[in-house]
This record gives sequence, structure tokens and C-alpha cells, in this order.
Amino acid sequence: MSPRPAWGGADTTPSVQGDREMQQGIMELMWRSSHVSGGNAHYVEALYEQYLDDPAAVPDEWRSYFDQLPAPEGSASQDVPLSPIREQFYQLGQTRRTAMAPTVSGGEEGKKQVKVLQLINAYRFRGHQKANIDPLGLRSPTPVPDLDLSFHQLSKSDMDTEFQTGSFFLGLDRAPLKEIVEALEQTYCRSIGCEIMHIVDTEEKRWLQQRFESVRSAPKFSNEVRKHVFERLTAAEGLENYLASKYPGTKRFGLEGGETFIPMMDELIQRGGGYGIKEMVIGMAHRGRLNLLVNILGKNPGELIEEFDGKKVIEHGSGDVKYHQGFSSNVMSPGGFQSLPPGDRLSGGRGLGACSPGSSRRQ
Repeated sequence: MSPRPAWGGADTTPSVQGDREMQQGIMELMWRSSHVSGGNAHYVEALYEQYLDDPAAVPDEWRSYFDQLPAPEGSASQDVPLSPIREQFYQLGQTRRTAMAPTVSGGEEGKKQVKVLQLINAYRFRGHQKANIDPLGLRSPTPVPDLDLSFHQLSKSDMDTEFQTGSFFLGLDRAPLKEIVEALEQTYCRSIGCEIMHIVDTEEKRWLQQRFESVRSAPKFSNEVRKHVFERLTAAEGLENYLASKYPGTKRFGLEGGETFIPMMDELIQRGGGYGIKEMVIGMAHRGRLNLLVNILGKNPGELIEEFDGKKVIEHGSGDVKYHQGFSSNVMSPGGFQSLPPGDRLSGGRGLGACSPGSSRRQ
């Protein structure tokens, strides 16, 4: 039995020295090969690609290392770079994926086609409930289950599959589900709540669907048209603000919140004149009537102010209140002057259905 070494002394027995030499040999081997370990695989592979393309492009020590690599067994040819081959296969896969987009046929896939048409119909009926018509964010949005893919037994895996678009005015007979859903969201769920499916007249309903869906509820107007609409909106809002501040508490049936009625009526009259209409009879509710008299029919604002001040004497017509008085005007349109004859007291809801059509037939 060999004596144990004293504390603090080095163990010089042959077995201990052999273990130390073996550990040093392993460490030296690991040190010499650490640069090609798994953690550096991508870096070494990139250097090797450069070496195969141009040996002078890599550092001398790496060129010497690659020169000493053994040739592939059974192959007399030189190794070639793999990156061009990988890129070629990637491009081939992308081309095949685009050219061979999945389409639906009979059986289970045919059932999904029916579900897609049901999804389109759901957006037409319920899309307005998801529309972004609350710019101030005062209310939390209410989920609409009918508009979820899962409600119609569809999923995200179907988004790249092509389906028939049916009566949807997408501009394509077939399209991936992703494009169909995006077009539906843009048409029915943005800042315009389009709700037209209650209309009984099929031709009228289809006309409105074509108008909304073909442009995704975002028609492109020229700068001149946009400026004209803005001017009409400003005129409508300006009159309401003036009357509200000068005559607070006076009954006037203002148009606040509905100022778009003025540019809409302006477009209706101008478009009608372009189609050859020579005369229109307007029957409407109390709300907004004063604004229409001034900003559409051209009534002098000074006369309206005198009526509010009680200075103007009513000489003809019933005119029991300002918003019941009739007014006659000739408006210039693309088709020439258009006559808007007087319509006294045509702001009563019960009389509109009889008096306005009767007056039109009489003309």
C-alpha cells in the first residue's frame, strides 16, 4: 500500500499522472476542433460556400483547413456550393404553390362552398352591427357570432382555398376565402353601416349592393366633388350653429347630426336634372326643413331671420309656423333649370303619402 501524500503536496503517483496527461490530451483535442463544433455550423458552412466559389475569399487559416478536407468517398469531382440548389428548390416550391392553389369540388368541399355563400349573406344582414360608427369609443363593441368563420364551420386553414363568390360583387367569379372576407369587412364593417337587406324590391336591393360592394363602400371622388360636398356640409352646419346660438330655446327642428342630408339632396337634384327631370316636389319631415329652404332651394337667409324676429308678415300660404311655409325655386342643374314648386305644410308625416304624389301628378 503506497503512502498518502502530505497535505499541500502534489500527488506524483504514476496513475494520477496518467489521468492528468489523458485530460490534457482531451482538452487539446477539443481546443483544436472547437471552431467546427455544432454552435458554429452555420458560420463554417457559409465560409465553406465562399471557399468553393472563390478560395481566395476566405482567410488563410480557413483556406488551409478546407484544403486538407478529404474528398468524398467514391467521387472524383469537386464539391459544389449548395446555396444555389436550395434557392432553386425554394423558388420551385413557391411557383407550384401559386399555380396550384386549392379549389373546392364536390363532397365535403362542396359543403364548404355553401358555407362561404352563407357567410357572405351574414355580412349583408349583420355587417352593420360590427361597423366602426363610434369614433369616440363610448361603447364597447358587441360581438356578432354570425360573422365568425367558426359559426359557418370554416377555419383559418380554408383562407387560401378558392371559392365561388356567387352574387357578391367582388369582381371575380372565384377568389381565396381570405380575399372574400377582406372585401366583406371593408364593405360592411368600416365607417359606413350598410343595412339594405330589408328592401323588398329585389332590383333596387341588387342595385344598392352593386354600388356598395363593387367599391368596398369607399368610392373615389375627384377633388372638385370632395370640395363641393365639404362646402355643402359647412353651409348646413353653419346655419344650424347660427340659429342655435342666436335663438336658443326657439323651436326650429334643427338638423344637428344629420347635416349630410344637405349634400345628399343637392346631389339628388343635380343628378336628376342631368337625367332630364324638369320638376320636383319635395315633401319632408319637420327636421331640417329650414336648412333645406336656405341651402338647397335658395331662400334668402335674411327673410328667415326676419321670420324668427317676428318682423316678416306672412302674405300667402298657411304658414302657421316657419317650418310649414312653402317655397318655390328654380335650381340650375346639368340638364338646365329645374323647377321646385311650392309645397305648403308638406312637412306633416300623415300628409306626405297623399299630398306629395298628388301634387306631382297635378303638375
